[in-house]
Amino acid sequence: MMLTIEVARNWYPEDDPVHGFDHVLRVYHMAERLAQIEGADVEIVRVASLLHDAQGSATAGGDIGRFNHQHASAEFARQVLESEGWPEEKIAAVQHCIRAHRFRDGSEPPRTLEAKILFDADKLDVLGAIGIVRVVAYAVIAGQPVYAEPSARFLATGEKEPGEAHSSYHEYLFKLSKIKDRLYTSTARAVAEDRHRFLEGFYSRLAAEDRGEL
Repeated sequence: MMLTIEVARNWYPEDDPVHGFDHVLRVYHMAERLAQIEGADVEIVRVASLLHDAQGSATAGGDIGRFNHQHASAEFARQVLESEGWPEEKIAAVQHCIRAHRFRDGSEPPRTLEAKILFDADKLDVLGAIGIVRVVAYAVIAGQPVYAEPSARFLATGEKEPGEAHSSYHEYLFKLSKIKDRLYTSTARAVAEDRHRFLEGFYSRLAAEDRGEL
């Protein structure tokens, strides 16, 4: 079996608007671009991109599935690449990229350039117009509001009050607004600046409209 885009398409659900194959393709193309500019191993980056969410879906497994998906996807990657006869050092390189790509898991930060590129490409996909579409879609899937006024506690600490909704605005404050400062490569940081401004403007407008200020 050759590891191609068409093969990888079979590993992802058709009904996941957040971590489905359209997300994987965007990450694949952005990671490829970053790898070529930054001088990384393009083959490792391409394969890690195609496999990075293979065992994690917003529609199958919920938060528990998402929480551990980087480890499950890394093990799945080993099975796939061993079946293709990949050498151990390359399999390990791909696995590290996958395990290190998750924003909320700092247990294995990206050490290699390839891992930093996958991290950056994946995070760029939660910024800009695409980022808005994805975070709103996730809120809808989770049964949460698109916008809810955050509590003073959440604004100060990132921790919600008991019963407080986790709206897409909460996710923007907790994660999306911080992404541009967490990126590793200069190329990704340059892309992030414009996407961040778009995202910031949208949520500023959304909050103002919700309060009846505009």
